[in-house]
Amino acid sequence: MKKIILTGDRPTGRLHVGHYVGSLKERVRLQNSGEYDEIYVMIADAQALTDNADNPEKVRQNILQVALDYLACGIDPAKTHIFIQSMVPELTELSFYYMNLVTVSRLQRNPTVKSEIHMRNFETSIPVGFFCYPISQAADITAFHATTVPAGEDQKPMIEQCCEIVRKFNAVYGDTLTEPEIVLPQNAACLRLPGTDGKAKMSKSLGNCIYLSEEPEDIKKKVMSMYTDPNHLRVQDPGKVEGNPVFIYLDAFCRPEHFAEFWPEYQNLDEVKAHYQRGGLGDVKVKKFLNNVMQAELEPIRTRRKEWEQRLPEVVEILKEGSAYAEKTAAATLAEVRKSMRIDYFDNDNLLK
Repeated sequence: MKKIILTGDRPTGRLHVGHYVGSLKERVRLQNSGEYDEIYVMIADAQALTDNADNPEKVRQNILQVALDYLACGIDPAKTHIFIQSMVPELTELSFYYMNLVTVSRLQRNPTVKSEIHMRNFETSIPVGFFCYPISQAADITAFHATTVPAGEDQKPMIEQCCEIVRKFNAVYGDTLTEPEIVLPQNAACLRLPGTDGKAKMSKSLGNCIYLSEEPEDIKKKVMSMYTDPNHLRVQDPGKVEGNPVFIYLDAFCRPEHFAEFWPEYQNLDEVKAHYQRGGLGDVKVKKFLNNVMQAELEPIRTRRKEWEQRLPEVVEILKEGSAYAEKTAAATLAEVRKSMRIDYFDNDNLLK
């Protein structure tokens, strides 16, 4: 069986460092591993419209922003098909058929849907499209017979629901769809990077992000104002490392070579943590080191992005070609699905059989 990747992001804003460590970095690694037959990266504009229907311009303008972030991070159009979700109408038809295999109560139990509904204050006024986006996501994944979905930890319930849909469809209509598995970041600190304000989730809508495209002075400002241990009031006080966003970011981003370059007083992060925990190490020093680490990581991404910004017509062509290829692949899967469901009525006079 072919090894195929499908993954993507909603174009509701530029991508941030949470996206980078949670999924983008892993996508680039997998893309360059040579282990996969095909790779699809989707800009999920149709999904973004489920809670931005009154502001389609926001979604439209961010399609190129997300594409630029992909290219800047190292997604290579020679190896990966980058496409726009709404340019592949077969995904909508697949979603429609899958809706019959999922109950309302099952959607209500999906932890990701529940938390997103709470975060957006939808309560009882949930748009139907938003409520059904786990089904839409299952269509996105199965349309390409994806075996692998690189994603953040918050997407685990979505992949589980996709697998349920695959199993139900195959049980009812015959073995047709491919069951995917999620690939999480290898570094545990990258599973769910907190916001700079200490909130559990980094989110564009909460304004607690560091964007991949931010200028050095903006990155520094955000790092230096980050939430830390609220009880670490004086330098000599013992500090708490667990749950401290500054140390979570260091776990996610810093490498051994950063110490030789930026903080030679320490050999590694364990020494820094031990000093902080016993007292005598101030937050400002730790934040200055984190800023240096973040600047080193983000500078090449920002540089590549500015280069691609000068080639926007080329970026549009990449999206056109990727979308055309994705549409052709999804059409073949939809034909398989219709055949399995026996709704390919006019093929070979099937309605007469």
